[in-house]
Amino acid sequence: MAERKGVLLRLDPAVHDALARWAADELRSTNAQIEFLLRKALVDAGRMPSGVGGIPEGAVRPKTRPEPPRVPVSVRVSCAFGVNPRESRSRAPRRVPPSGITRRGA
Repeated sequence: MAERKGVLLRLDPAVHDALARWAADELRSTNAQIEFLLRKALVDAGRMPSGVGGIPEGAVRPKTRPEPPRVPVSVRVSCAFGVNPRESRSRAPRRVPPSGITRRGA
């Protein structure tokens, strides 16, 4: 493999932050994301020199993300309707008599 050149690149901090977020979304380093975008731009413009190899190993990572934890449907539905899924459903609600009414014999 040919030796790689180091380049100092001055970027606006907001542009760098956007690139870093994009790189993280695609599971790449910021440097690999910049190289990926530059190579893609060269290919799209028809300016990629012949004989240039593909993207170096490590610059492209598989787009596999950890699978989100599965939440039971009953919890998702109860949360959507504002019911706390952690409350016990086995207990009946406590009935309180209206004020002024007392038990018989009391």
